[in-house]
Amino acid sequence: MMLLKMKYNQFKILLCFLAMLFLPTLCFANDMQSVFQKGNGFYNKNHYKEAIATYNQIINAGYYSAPVYFNLGNAYYKDGDLPSALLYYEKAHRLSPGDDDINFNIRFANAKTTDKIEEAPEFFLSKWWKGFILAMSADALAIIAIMLVLLGSGALILYFFSTSFSIKKFSFFGSLVLFFLGIFGVFIVGSQVSYFDNNKQAIIFTSVVNVKGSPAEQAATLFVLHDGTKINISDNSNGWLKIKLANGNEGWLKLTDVKEI
Repeated sequence: MMLLKMKYNQFKILLCFLAMLFLPTLCFANDMQSVFQKGNGFYNKNHYKEAIATYNQIINAGYYSAPVYFNLGNAYYKDGDLPSALLYYEKAHRLSPGDDDINFNIRFANAKTTDKIEEAPEFFLSKWWKGFILAMSADALAIIAIMLVLLGSGALILYFFSTSFSIKKFSFFGSLVLFFLGIFGVFIVGSQVSYFDNNKQAIIFTSVVNVKGSPAEQAATLFVLHDGTKINISDNSNGWLKIKLANGNEGWLKLTDVKEI
């Protein structure tokens, strides 16, 4: 009886510890959700500046998600700030690259920019692979991978404890397939994260930017870009960024002219 009482007390201590660990997180998430709904309320009433301030309050608190970035981009677009709208649409895209609404708004907002840059042809296998790894968000892929590994573990346990030959055979090969798919899912998550880490991009915020041939004010101007244009960053030097456009053009511009995605 004493042993049961001790175990019950230990269980209560464990529950209290878990509650102390997770309750603040849950309360914070609930608070951020209420702030998010408040921002949505401002947006629905066409109070876009108030909506922007409210969504930024969530981001400044260290909480971010694709819906927050997406709604903030919408609010900036409605408020007439196209570069900021594109910046947050692109941030939302990085968290949820397969979202059709986000991708549509990016295309729609890009059609409003001054610079119309056609993408250089891409090798079809490279294009297919990029589309494949960006079809779902990394979070969703990670959850699926974990579930597959857990199911594979369950199938393996069934293999060890089953007395039926047919069930043992099915569970063994089933566990191999599930483990393989789970590991492949983890590989895809890593590929997506690596893709975004290796493709640093930014949105131009200065109305007119002279792109130079070298990182110096007196260098020759190669071409001109305007606010809202997305650029790829390949290098930086003393406050200058080496950029590359989707059509292959390269040059240098000041770090202060852009905001990184």
